[in-house]
Amino acid sequence: MTATIRILGIDPGLRHTGWGVIEQTGARLAHIAHGVISVEPGLAMSERLGGIFEAVGELARHYGPHASGVEETLVNANPRSALKLGQARGAAMAALSMAGVPVAEFAPRKIKLAIVGTGTADKDQVAFMVKRLLPRAGEMTSDSADALACAICTAHHLPLDLKRGAA
Repeated sequence: MTATIRILGIDPGLRHTGWGVIEQTGARLAHIAHGVISVEPGLAMSERLGGIFEAVGELARHYGPHASGVEETLVNANPRSALKLGQARGAAMAALSMAGVPVAEFAPRKIKLAIVGTGTADKDQVAFMVKRLLPRAGEMTSDSADALACAICTAHHLPLDLKRGAA
């Protein structure tokens, strides 16, 4: 028997953290909700991280996901930015863990590969494919599209026992 699994995808950011919730039943994916957690950039770092932690925890309590996926931090030319983004990612992951939700981590390249078929896809290609895979999602920001893409990638990589209903 195939279970319906609810998945929360997170695209972490210090200003805007995208989130998306989908359900998977067999091979079918269904959009549940998506949005963006916006934290005031003028706040102290600890308050911003606390806001992300609190909001992600509330999403987990509200939607009751069986699994979650979080995009890994891309280490780019600015290590300071990467470290700050990693803190936002850590706040989101800690909130999910505190809510008892298993967390999978995916590199941006792996998410793009799962959604578009190539790890070098740009943001517009990812958003286009998310809209194709989840036509009822409607309009979304790039942060929400990235979070839904992470949720879809998570669905593709779920452990077999979870897919069979051992959640």
